[in-house]
Amino acid sequence: MVRGLLLGGAAGLAAAGGAASQEPGETRVVAIPGTDEAVTLAWVPAGTFDWGSPPDEAGRDADEGPVRAVALDGFWMTVHEITSDQYAPFRFTSFDSPVAAVPEAFDVDAVTRPSPPYEDPGHGLPGEDHPATGMTRANALHYARWLSLKTGRLFRLPTEAEWEYACRAGGEGAFGGADDPGEGAWYAANAGGAHHPVGSRAPNAWGLHDLQGNVAEWVLDGYEPEARAGLPEDPPGRNPRFGDPVRGRGLVRGGGFGDPVEALRCAARTPEATRWKERDPQIPKSRWWNTDSPHVGFRLVSPAGAATVDEILAWFDGVLGAS
Repeated sequence: MVRGLLLGGAAGLAAAGGAASQEPGETRVVAIPGTDEAVTLAWVPAGTFDWGSPPDEAGRDADEGPVRAVALDGFWMTVHEITSDQYAPFRFTSFDSPVAAVPEAFDVDAVTRPSPPYEDPGHGLPGEDHPATGMTRANALHYARWLSLKTGRLFRLPTEAEWEYACRAGGEGAFGGADDPGEGAWYAANAGGAHHPVGSRAPNAWGLHDLQGNVAEWVLDGYEPEARAGLPEDPPGRNPRFGDPVRGRGLVRGGGFGDPVEALRCAARTPEATRWKERDPQIPKSRWWNTDSPHVGFRLVSPAGAATVDEILAWFDGVLGAS
């Protein structure tokens, strides 16, 4: 059953306050206390767009329709995928420290962290300024929780609608207005079978790098093949989210370094696949890692409105539960 779950409510996920003066693509750097790392965010303005692809779009799949107008509040988005360096203090306790913006809510020894992977989730590809890869959607959300408590501001995965809106960046057409999507993307024709340092291709109109290509990116929604059909045609649906953020089948967006150009279309959807855990011998399979998805990473968003520590904790308790 298709369900539209809104991202408003007490956790301040879609609060618009304090954002009126921001310009599209304006950036902000947020340091990660107790580490040498920081995340850079770009402002994505509020707006309405046509979510999905029309029937005549080349390369279109049936799960990309019907097209529905969707209204979104403004939000901040990391300018590129989370890198291996940015992910390392969460993955490895030795790289973390007790320092946090909200010390009363942060205990370095009590953070739920990923267990060691059975196989190298990066498949031997470079780390450091390359995207962190191979994690499950739940793993990415636990990182977002850690980052939220370290910085004192809410971070989460983007919804599918937010991701597509940011990809289009106010442009029209299958690739968000890009005349040549290859100019801003690493994909099968130019990537050489590997991902590349983040931000090494041109950004889109809102200052966001690598939304198309390099590695595909987790979104918050669960995979619903006919999700849009449950949205009203008029007025536009507002801040929709579908499915369960942790349980069930997830999906990634944007295509990766091994994909053809059609997979870089802003409306293209890639459901989570069982083959991403092909080499995992554990029963049950790891909830933290995919042994065979070096082409999958993630980026995060941070809503415009401030959230209290209690609201941040309550939001993640509601999303992650006992995962």
